[in-house]
Amino acid sequence: MATQDWQLKSIFDHFVCDVCGKENTPDWLLDEVYRTQRIRRLNDLLRRGQADQATILLTAGVQAAGDDFATSAVKAMSEFDDFSEDNDPHHEHDFGAFEIGQEKLFFKIDYFDPALERHSDDAADPNVTHRVLTIMLASEY
Repeated sequence: MATQDWQLKSIFDHFVCDVCGKENTPDWLLDEVYRTQRIRRLNDLLRRGQADQATILLTAGVQAAGDDFATSAVKAMSEFDDFSEDNDPHHEHDFGAFEIGQEKLFFKIDYFDPALERHSDDAADPNVTHRVLTIMLASEY
């Protein structure tokens, strides 16, 4: 309950109507709003360093700027909250742009399968998704 990571113990493949007694099969609908909120929550946890099955990459340009710059970049990325329709049209908090001094940086989160061989089948499911967060100089994009 603390992590709000809920899972069904079982899935009902059929049911009986309480009114007419007729057996039927449920029509499962994908709740896109819930799915988007879950992806956003998982991405926010990753940006704050609280994610399983995740990797954070710093590009060569960020690394070449030195340890202090890299540390500042990670801190700025984790504190970023300026999401809008312009930079977050899908409301997943998977991209952001920020500045450190005169340098503009981006972060981007991509979703892969656990073996990092292809895209994830479902970015909302942390059991089948390995998130990769990349922090880069804007000039490296």
